[in-house]
Amino acid sequence: MSLRSRIILVDTNVIIEAHRTNVWPALAKALQLETVGICVLETQTGAQNRRPEQRIDEAALRASLQQVHNVSELDRAMAATRDPQVGWLDAGERDLWAHAIGREDTWLLCGPDAASLRVGIRLGFRERLAALDALCAEAGCRPAPALKTQYTRAWLDKKLVEMAIQEGRWP
Repeated sequence: MSLRSRIILVDTNVIIEAHRTNVWPALAKALQLETVGICVLETQTGAQNRRPEQRIDEAALRASLQQVHNVSELDRAMAATRDPQVGWLDAGERDLWAHAIGREDTWLLCGPDAASLRVGIRLGFRERLAALDALCAEAGCRPAPALKTQYTRAWLDKKLVEMAIQEGRWP
């Protein structure tokens, strides 16, 4: 199934990296990108310390996303009953997983945070974890400058195997 036909949930780090490498407009045009409210807010944290070209305009970001989801305390509690470590994630990753596991459609989650990846493996969603460079390939865009290593398929594939073995979920 093409990535273009799936909802892709992106975390704060992916949004920032896609802006840093100048691929966000192409990704947002080609793919169905969604996130949660706290991830949008996190993109604004430390903005005053970034160079002007690295700042992310919140209104433009919201307009470029298919949807920004609100996550309730009930959503968070339900996620924590599926895996208590969801509650230990950073706020953005926590809310993204709380939202993701409540969905009934087909989605992918893109975010390189190791603790978040581990939660995804434990919840049985390893096949739904995607790398930013895979999104770029699908959208036909080339990051410039290059993506940091943790946003590549090679890094993600290696991490997922390592973590799946550690979690006793391999193969």
